[in-house]
Amino acid sequence: MNQELILFYDASCPLCATEITHLKKLDRDQKIAFENIHASDFPEHFPHICQQEADRILHGQLPDGEVILGLDVTYLAWSLVGKRHWVAILRWPIVSVIAKGVYLIFARYRHLISALIRSEPVCDPCINKREL
Repeated sequence: MNQELILFYDASCPLCATEITHLKKLDRDQKIAFENIHASDFPEHFPHICQQEADRILHGQLPDGEVILGLDVTYLAWSLVGKRHWVAILRWPIVSVIAKGVYLIFARYRHLISALIRSEPVCDPCINKREL
């Protein structure tokens, strides 16, 4: 496999899980490895990734070991599955500054936003079922 990104995601977040499901379907060339930060064996496989920080802000890892964060991960992931045009606006100078701020707010409140949008509570049993 020629993976170009390890994407560390929160499987307990319904919106995050939905996006990952969509990315997986589009990732026909398997360029992305998807790793649930809440998996029981996560710390032993990725000791260099702090679960709490990865829960606070999206983390990704490039083949050379470099860790990228937030919208840089989003941009790269969608680009790798051939949908760069969907996220190209995130690289525009003024938009990128605003988008990064909005992303940080979204990331902090994503569970509440998920519950409001999807009318789906986020609870421990829900989290345990979300192993993607």
